[in-house]
Formats: sequence, C-alpha cells, structure tokens
Amino acid sequence: AGAPASGCRRSPGRSGRDEGPAAVDAFEFATATRILFGAGRLAGAPAEIAALGVRRVLLVTGRSGDRSGALRASLAERRISAVPFAAAGETTVEPARAGTERARAERRDGVGALGGGSALHGGKAIAGLAAGV
Repeated sequence: AGAPASGCRRSPGRSGRDEGPAAVDAFEFATATRILFGAGRLAGAPAEIAALGVRRVLLVTGRSGDRSGALRASLAERRISAVPFAAAGETTVEPARAGTERARAERRDGVGALGGGSALHGGKAIAGLAAGV
C-alpha cells in the first residue's frame, strides 16, 4: 500500500494491522506563520513582502489578474518585481507544477497570492513546491 500521496505515513493500529488514516497516533501540521485577512490589509502587503526580503515575487491571482494591478504598482514602487500567475479553478498537480516552473523560470524568490480560494490554495501549493529554489 505505501504512503499516501500527501506524504503522511500510515501507522499500524493497536491490532498491528495498517488500519488507514483513522489509526494515526500522531502528526505534525505546519502552515503559514502569519495570515493577513480583512478590509485594508492589501495596502500593507508591499511592506510585508519587503520585510521578508523578497525582491522578485510570483503573484498568484484568480482567473484574471486584472485586480492585482494596484498591488503590482505598489510593489514596483518598492522595487519589487511582481510576475502574475493566474490560478483558475481547483488547485491540482498540473497547475501547481506550472506555477512552480514559472517561478523557477522567472527566478522568483517569493510567492504571494491575492484573491479567493483558487488563488490562495494555488499560492500555497506553488510556494511549497518552489521552496528552496
């Protein structure tokens, strides 16, 4: 059976048999250290990105990157290059890989996301895959 695609390992239950995910005795969940959400938070994004030392960000957006124009302009004022990447629909392996390849090809040193669920989930997946690039 092997490990699930998520990279988690199944552990044998009390019976000694592999009883699947319900039998997991312990796990570790790592996520973003900070999530900024709410009205007016977008205005502070360039300063937050700059504070991380990012100079070349892949900006993951929803289907259309039109609404990211103001953020890209604000980033440019701080001399931070932003390349948009549209994430449309549910995040699957192929779009995440495409975003990762784009981040590598464009030599991005950070990933940001702006928009709804598709953009945010896509941004997290791409950042995880591109880590250490």
